[in-house]
Amino acid sequence: MHVDTWRTTYRGILPDDYLAGLSYQEREQKWHEDLSNSVRGEFTFVVEDDQAEIVGFATGGPERDGDPVYQGELLAIYLIGRNQRQGLGRRLVHAVSQRLSHEGYEAMLIWVLAKNSSLAFYEKLGGKVIKSKLVEIGQVELEEVAYGWQSLRPLLEPT
Repeated sequence: MHVDTWRTTYRGILPDDYLAGLSYQEREQKWHEDLSNSVRGEFTFVVEDDQAEIVGFATGGPERDGDPVYQGELLAIYLIGRNQRQGLGRRLVHAVSQRLSHEGYEAMLIWVLAKNSSLAFYEKLGGKVIKSKLVEIGQVELEEVAYGWQSLRPLLEPT
């Protein structure tokens, strides 16, 4: 699911050969390692369909770069295309926000590729662009933007 969402989300943004080279086995091993070793305080919520197949996930935890204001981070959120625009993304953001709030965080951010077609999703949730940086993925330099929420309160309301 993670590999498949990368291949669809980043088609036209990342090189085709890079996306084709993503490995289900490597991603599965990385997930196993991440879920077995949550030393950093990261956590993941998953969404399953009626057949108990995982169709989405969101990972949250402490902000990785030491931002003094946005100390919580929505590290990743992905949904398979056919499961988008059904409120599942909002519910995942809500769950991550609740957990961050429960752990004492008051604000959060998420880094998103500037060419990602999902930017409007974060804006609809009240996220504001707070900074940007250049990253290299697949030997291509890309701009990432950080959407931030100075308060988690609006995201904590039931979806």
